[in-house]
Amino acid sequence: MLPPGAFDSEGFLRNLADWDEDVAAQIAAAEGLSLDDAHWEVIALLREYYREFDASPAMRPLVKYCALKLGADKGKSIYLMSLFPGSPAKIGSKIAGLPKPDNCL
Repeated sequence: MLPPGAFDSEGFLRNLADWDEDVAAQIAAAEGLSLDDAHWEVIALLREYYREFDASPAMRPLVKYCALKLGADKGKSIYLMSLFPGSPAKIGSKIAGLPKPDNCL
C-alpha cells in the first residue's frame, strides 16, 4: 500500500514504476471499484497502449484499440463504461498506473 504522497491531487501515481497489481487494487478501491478479469484485461491493454504510444489513450482511441485487440464486442464505449463508470479512459488509466490522458477533464 502506497502512502498518499505517491499520488497527485487527482489520485494518479506520480511514479509509474510504483505500480503493481496491489497498487491497482488500492486505486480501484478508492474509485469504488472491485477488479475482476474483465477489468484486468482492459488494464493490461491500457498499459500496452502506453508502451506502444508513450501516452494514455483518450476515450475514442481506447475504444478503437480495444476493438482491435479484444474484438468488436469489447471495443464499444458502453462496454468500457460498464467497467469504469464515468470516464473509462481517465479511471482506467489511473488504475493502470498511467498518467492522466491529455484531453480528459
